Amino acid sequence: MRKLGISVYPNHSNLADIKEYIKLASSYGFKRIFSCLLSVEGDKQTVVDEFTEMISFAKKYGMEVIVDVSPSVFNDLGISYDDLTFFKEIGADGIRLDLGFTGNEESIMTFNPQGLKIELNISNGTRYLENILSYQANAENLLGCHNFYPHRYTGLGYEHFIETSKQYKNKGIRTAAFVSSQKATIGPWPVSEGLCTLEMHREWPIAVQAKHLWATDVIDDVIIGNAFASEEELKALSTIDPYQLTLNVELVEDIPETEQKIVLEEFHFNRGDVSDYVIRSTQSRVNYSGVDFPVFNTPSIIERGDIIIESSLYERYAGELQLARLPMQNSGKSNVVGRVVESEMVLLDLIKPWQKFKFQTIPKN
Repeated sequence: MRKLGISVYPNHSNLADIKEYIKLASSYGFKRIFSCLLSVEGDKQTVVDEFTEMISFAKKYGMEVIVDVSPSVFNDLGISYDDLTFFKEIGADGIRLDLGFTGNEESIMTFNPQGLKIELNISNGTRYLENILSYQANAENLLGCHNFYPHRYTGLGYEHFIETSKQYKNKGIRTAAFVSSQKATIGPWPVSEGLCTLEMHREWPIAVQAKHLWATDVIDDVIIGNAFASEEELKALSTIDPYQLTLNVELVEDIPETEQKIVLEEFHFNRGDVSDYVIRSTQSRVNYSGVDFPVFNTPSIIERGDIIIESSLYERYAGELQLARLPMQNSGKSNVVGRVVESEMVLLDLIKPWQKFKFQTIPKN
């Protein structure tokens, strides 16, 4: 089951505010919390007290909590890789290794008697996972999670992101990546220019970031990297179907009832014999066979993102829904019935052969 998550930073935020945020996120179906021990200052007992209280509260709301660590944190807190009792004491469900050991240590950690998950840093792109598995690690206790990047222009490129994520997905290991709130300002480091994994996401609306990650089909869990996201953003993420790409659209005024039903109620999937120009959802022409589709809106140029339903002038194609990927000439027979909102145009390129998708209209203010 794909999950949504938030991030909280007890040493950078008021604990009462964190608790309210956890409670709010839980009400919108969020199930994961990321927190960071890398930037923690203070003695071991202070760390234990702060994190124990936060995690204990999170558990009351059904949240899984994973904390970010590195070998230096182990040294600072006097923890050994073969005794993870400390993390169990503070209530964590797992630890994320921002920087790792040599491979054998991680493999030993996967057999920890405390039952903690060991989450690996996906973003580096080395054979790190392969090395750990070569030491006969318990893969059932392994997770993968990308980095986030607070400095503008330092986030991952798309090709590297896909390549590194596939290393984990191909081994059946659960993956996670970060999206950035446009309202939040708190992270683990002084620099705060967003906390996303993919650089291309930095200025995108948060819901589009999440849709994009899930549409790649290489990410299971989507976590908001910075705190505190707005309630509006939490709500927007909670309405997304993690398994079926949903595109927000604006329909033309006075769209006929049948055409509107085809857009919003038909089960859409892209044909396997794909076109560069259009995504074709053809079942509607079968379901509405014999129905008259008069010409009513045929602009001379069909633009990228336009939703088309073929008129009866096309006979065999009448009632077929198409989604334009490239601009093209209109024969005068194709009705444009709506358009994907501008912020989601990038998602068109992720619709693969046979992929299922749907449309929803955005509420008008």
